Amino acid sequence: MAEDTAERTTREHGTVVALREVGVRRCTTDQVILDDVDWTVRAGEHWALLGANGAGKTTLLRLLGALMHPTAGSVEVLGELLGRVDVRELRARIGHVTTAQRVPGELDAHTVVLTGHSGTVQPLWRMYDEELRQRAHELLAELDIKDLADRPYGVCSGGQRARVLIARALMAEPALLLLDEPFNALDLPSREDLVEAMHRLAEGRPRLATVTVTHHLEELSPAVSHALLLREGRILAQGPVEDVLTGPWLTTCFGRPIAVSRHEGRWWAHSGRQSPRSA
Repeated sequence: MAEDTAERTTREHGTVVALREVGVRRCTTDQVILDDVDWTVRAGEHWALLGANGAGKTTLLRLLGALMHPTAGSVEVLGELLGRVDVRELRARIGHVTTAQRVPGELDAHTVVLTGHSGTVQPLWRMYDEELRQRAHELLAELDIKDLADRPYGVCSGGQRARVLIARALMAEPALLLLDEPFNALDLPSREDLVEAMHRLAEGRPRLATVTVTHHLEELSPAVSHALLLREGRILAQGPVEDVLTGPWLTTCFGRPIAVSRHEGRWWAHSGRQSPRSA
């Protein structure tokens, strides 16, 4: 009964993710990967997750995706406590996008999106009725790539593949969408197309919560509302973007002087030698 009450309270308050005193250690070496992490993500929030390589970002995202369990503390996702839920069922309710996903290159984009319904690498045609096929087309249109429906995934550009994978993740109508470096290796036009697509996605789905792992502030859409900075497995700062994405916080996070600017909702950061002052 207590668990039912807790889950009901979580849903009523719009909590999508709740981490309490979470720790992760590597069993073989006892290395601390995450330490004393407390974090809450609510419906409609869009989080950026930043930190140096090895800070624990991927591990944190794997916890949110129910792909691993903590060695200390509690992780609650979509009202379910890890360790007391069938993670296969929970994963089906979470959208997870990573460029490391295995996708057969010969499948066309529409088919790749369809496999998001079955959660499989290869299509299970018997599961896809006309309504689902139409929904896949609508998601391609929502990501502004409807013209790619018949194009083999393997010949799509990096930016196009990223948007196909996002459409695939949305087939399950997730309340939580996790994006692990979706901008990796994209050229400037592809990056901007994906930023715009993410902005439209956030505007069109007011209850969807997203968490995006990135190394570059320039990749954040104006819809990003919150940020979390990780340093050596611990949370350095978290909260509204305007409070967290500041020069002092990023300087501490990355260990070198960083200046931050913002224009029309977009962010920029740079480090290094300062420009000479004009006379």
